[in-house]
Amino acid sequence: MSATRAADVLLSDGSTARLRQIRPEDGPAIVAMHSRFSERTRYLRYFSPYPRIPERDLRRFVNVDHRDREALVMTQGDLIFAVGRYERLGADSPEAEVAFVVEDAHQGRGIGSVLLEHLAAAARREGITRFVAEVLPANGAMLRVFADAGYSIRRKYEDGVVHLTFPIAPTEASLEVQERREHRTEARSIGPLLSPRAVAVYGASASGQGIGAALLAHLRDGGFTGPVLPIHPTAARVAGLPALRSAVDAGTEIDLALVAVPPQAVGEVVADAARAGVRGLVVVSAGFAETGPEGAEAQRDLLRAARDAGMRLIGPNCLGIANTSSEVRLNATLAPHLPTAGRVGFFSQSGALGVALLDAADRRGLGLSSFVSAGNRADVSGNDLLQYWQDDPATDVILLYLETFGNPRKFARLARRTGRTKPVVAVASSRRPPALAPDVPGLDPATVTALFARSGVIRVDTVAEMFDVGVLLAHQPLPAGRRIGVVGNSSALTTLAAAAVHTSGLTLAEGYPHDVPPVAGAHEFADTLADAATDDRVDALVAVFAPPLPGQHADEDADFASAVASVALAGEKPTVAMFLAGTLPARVPSYPSVEEAVRALARVVTYADWLRRPTGVLPPLRDIARDKAQALIAGGTPSARDLLAAYGIPVVPSTTVHTAEDVVAAADAHGYPVALKAAGGGLRHRIDLGAVRLGLGSAEAVADAYRELSPFGAEVIVQPMVAPGVACVIEVVEDPQFGPIVGFGLGGVAMELLGDRAWRAAPLTDLDAAALVDEPRSAPLLRGFRGAAPVDRAALADLLVRVGRLVDDHPEIRSLSLNPVLARPDGCVVLHASVQVGSPWERGDPGPRRLRDGS
Repeated sequence: MSATRAADVLLSDGSTARLRQIRPEDGPAIVAMHSRFSERTRYLRYFSPYPRIPERDLRRFVNVDHRDREALVMTQGDLIFAVGRYERLGADSPEAEVAFVVEDAHQGRGIGSVLLEHLAAAARREGITRFVAEVLPANGAMLRVFADAGYSIRRKYEDGVVHLTFPIAPTEASLEVQERREHRTEARSIGPLLSPRAVAVYGASASGQGIGAALLAHLRDGGFTGPVLPIHPTAARVAGLPALRSAVDAGTEIDLALVAVPPQAVGEVVADAARAGVRGLVVVSAGFAETGPEGAEAQRDLLRAARDAGMRLIGPNCLGIANTSSEVRLNATLAPHLPTAGRVGFFSQSGALGVALLDAADRRGLGLSSFVSAGNRADVSGNDLLQYWQDDPATDVILLYLETFGNPRKFARLARRTGRTKPVVAVASSRRPPALAPDVPGLDPATVTALFARSGVIRVDTVAEMFDVGVLLAHQPLPAGRRIGVVGNSSALTTLAAAAVHTSGLTLAEGYPHDVPPVAGAHEFADTLADAATDDRVDALVAVFAPPLPGQHADEDADFASAVASVALAGEKPTVAMFLAGTLPARVPSYPSVEEAVRALARVVTYADWLRRPTGVLPPLRDIARDKAQALIAGGTPSARDLLAAYGIPVVPSTTVHTAEDVVAAADAHGYPVALKAAGGGLRHRIDLGAVRLGLGSAEAVADAYRELSPFGAEVIVQPMVAPGVACVIEVVEDPQFGPIVGFGLGGVAMELLGDRAWRAAPLTDLDAAALVDEPRSAPLLRGFRGAAPVDRAALADLLVRVGRLVDDHPEIRSLSLNPVLARPDGCVVLHASVQVGSPWERGDPGPRRLRDGS
């Protein structure tokens, strides 16, 4: 939540609401809400009938200082229907009493849990560490809100009241509860859009011309199983269907509205849909943020109106949505025909490419379960669809065409979770667009691909490659390993395939490739493929086939397509083919070149490898002071030393000085021996340039060393000497594509020149951290090299886990560097650290539940 503590949130029924700080002018709305309470609600909240709010109480209710006393209201439009508040128990006390009340008509929608999350976050920022609450035993709903939040709660029953006390620092349990609720609410908000009971269409002309008419025709002709309701200001019938003046006149519950009116008329449509209780909007109309500042402002107004009405918004400027289920048959898109029904969910950010993408999927035989084109993505994003498809029984594979990321931290978290049960394939560039955080160095393409893979995402470069991989995942089993058997009737093609296997990082199975003679018939080709499919040395098959000469085989031995299919569809090993003699069944992935076939297989093999690896755990960490670190960041420019100390990471003390007298005084204060380092321009580690002096045991030695360092500038760093070790570097970059990423490598100019860094997205599990330590090419130096003692790699892994947790908890940290870190047999020590903080590109994840701001 921003400094003004306002957020759009999803409730447990999937509808939206606005959470904001209370204002003095909210008095009349608070009185009106209070008047709608039942006597039971008033009694449970105030422990008395409390029929009306006295003027003195009302003034106190609506006037708070937002520090010791905070109050948040839940709204839809101008209606306030819930209030939550905390009040500090005494000046600068770490405790505050918390309470909230929800209007009867809105109870049971998960409002209390959302209020508690946001109140706890607000209180933590003001130095409050514990909440207390007093609840009547009869108020079971309120007791469940506290009990189910994941906090460690102490209870005491006294004087007929249940007294609760609990710390409000996030715990593993509270974050898990929060994520489960987030998952349920976001999935529920998408469900009615893809499986609507009825659909209203705004903007379909009576003449049958225009995009509105096309939407209506595709919806009707696609066989949608529910009522289709054209909304038209004057016509009696549109496209042969009775037209309504307003959706309110429908007499049935409408879940989805399709909007194809000019942008200046969209506001009236949203208002009408809101009055009818519509759950979601698909706005295909263009003329919004894609057109410039005025359009962006119109888009913000559209989103605000939709959320004030509790509706989700897809678009604007989108192609539409579809669900191929026989029970729904929803074609709410501008594409006249959909691909066949299948088990692939497809999200496209691009509206302009949508029709072409659907056509390409159809040509490839890729059956879809559902499709969403987000267009300008003002509200619904790929993250929402990941939440929905994770539990969708009709979807086994997820394809994402992404142009930008909304919340990269959340995307990585959801992809890791979803990818464990359903593969996620994403078209996402390995090079960041220049306009996206131009001040942050980009990662090389290999690192980007690896980061996606470690999050469980199969990253591809092109739409064609996305379909290549999607067809393979949709129709073939996952490989059990990396050993590839190649079978073909052309030695030239099998040689190309074997080379592609090596180039893709796969392993050519022992004894392969197998060449079938060019004159061999379909039966012999099938027998050879079948032998490879049952070969214990083979995990996956590549079949390459060049057509025989016309008339070379009798008809009964010339059906090579059936021969390949009989093997590819019967075994438990995936098979890809380059088949140049006709068409294979859609369930046998076929590619125009050997390289494309092997490349798709390599993507899937890497994903299967990721699935087989243990997930690791986020280890519990002692000596973590999350609130202290947040307070340091809120103060402006925290020192890296103080920030790291809050997460149990000590940094060797140092003093920066500018004169000979101060150098000696600093050395005396630290205690001898000391080290002197030139402070400017990255020189403090450059022993090779003479910018460092070590082991200085007296004031005279320090003074002499200072004079020797004078060519590098007057500013020097004084540090006490520590035992030697292997120099390592840990760095963090806040990348707009992935959120915070943690890098590890050995120190030194040569390693920097070679780019010998390994990277993982934060937060790091125990296995992530251990892999980071072992992954750099120079990592053997840590395990003992040429007689050196091995360093304590477990201590390095613990340090990496702590760094990952720090930057994941605090999205304001834009970059962090620990350089050098000396790794020794008895542990590791950080000699120097630097940090840069600023406004994050996107909100932290996890955090109190909220929707994207749509900007």
